[in-house]
Amino acid sequence: MPIIDNVEFDQFLQTFDSAFNDQQLQRLVLSKYKGEETELKRITVRPLLLKGQQLLSFLYEYKTNHITKNLSLSESLEFFKAQVGNHFFNAHLLTDQWEAQLSVSKKAKVLMKKYPNKNKTLQTTETTSHDRAKNRFVEQDRPYLRELGVTDNKGSIIPAMSRKWKQINRFIEVLSRAIDNTGLAKHDKVHIADFGSGKAYLTFAVHDYFVDKLQVKTEVTGVELRQNLVDLCNSTAQKLALEGIKFEQGDVQHFKAQGINIMIALHACDIATDYAIHMGIRTGAEIIMCSPCCHKQIRPQMKSPTTLAPLLQHGIHMGQEAEMVTDGLRALLLEAHGYDTQVFEFISLEHTSKNKMILAQKRKQSRDNSAIIAQIKSIKEFYGIKEHCLEELLAN
Repeated sequence: MPIIDNVEFDQFLQTFDSAFNDQQLQRLVLSKYKGEETELKRITVRPLLLKGQQLLSFLYEYKTNHITKNLSLSESLEFFKAQVGNHFFNAHLLTDQWEAQLSVSKKAKVLMKKYPNKNKTLQTTETTSHDRAKNRFVEQDRPYLRELGVTDNKGSIIPAMSRKWKQINRFIEVLSRAIDNTGLAKHDKVHIADFGSGKAYLTFAVHDYFVDKLQVKTEVTGVELRQNLVDLCNSTAQKLALEGIKFEQGDVQHFKAQGINIMIALHACDIATDYAIHMGIRTGAEIIMCSPCCHKQIRPQMKSPTTLAPLLQHGIHMGQEAEMVTDGLRALLLEAHGYDTQVFEFISLEHTSKNKMILAQKRKQSRDNSAIIAQIKSIKEFYGIKEHCLEELLAN
């Protein structure tokens, strides 16, 4: 039977209510479920900011899949009143200030223990430095993180994967800002292509962000050359009962795509990055995200200008110069074809020292790009460059 007029239960709900309104709520876990849904293990509740509205995200954790529902504060409180003591017999509340444990016995006796959060100092520091807000781009309890080996069964980050965890969060943080700028969250449906998806840490993260956080119908395609990884990722998606995400064997040079809203290509080697950018421009993608790798095409063509020859006589300097010129021209070509472009440092991905990101967002209003085209021509003449793959693809 639901709990009615119980002082300790009312105090528990009041603590939850206050923490939510004061933005100090971390999570609430409902467990010891006894009901008709035999595979339901627990429900984890966390605060969620969705389209400017403060809500509560309910993660229903089943043995084989997970379901997310978003409720308002009043709806959440009514849910607790109806479910605790009826279907759930344990509730654990964690706030920045308090930790509270509520248990209901077989005889409907309610017991609550409330004590200060032992990590209060740490939480205060995190809140002040905005780390807590950053972490909310990706929640640790997301099922795909467990299946991909980023977290353990308790939702804790596996130490060896801490670097990968930071990369995922940083990537979604960058993407979220681009989504806000382009208005993609308001679309009825979004199509995303990720080339060279690998084990698909970011592919799953992007799908989860759109479906769970933004609640936008999303179709995500991961394209990967290695068939064993394609099979592994499709199996993971099926295991999690995810809709709107699939993986195909192929590469960016031969993949046929139309109507892509977001084009992602991280560490596509040499001119594969040019093919990826070209595909994004050709399909009218609102967002293009590339992390270039290798710069083999431009370097043999480059002639050291007389003034720079003493500096560029060293191979390492010539390599760095070739990288800068290659990616600089890519950014300018994107600008010349209707995109606002940024080139910045990104957290390096596993097994590589490359950490550059090219982020392009489709411009909402057209403008005269003749000056940029003249700059591209001048730079090529300065270095003696005859061919640039992306420029040729765009010209054709």
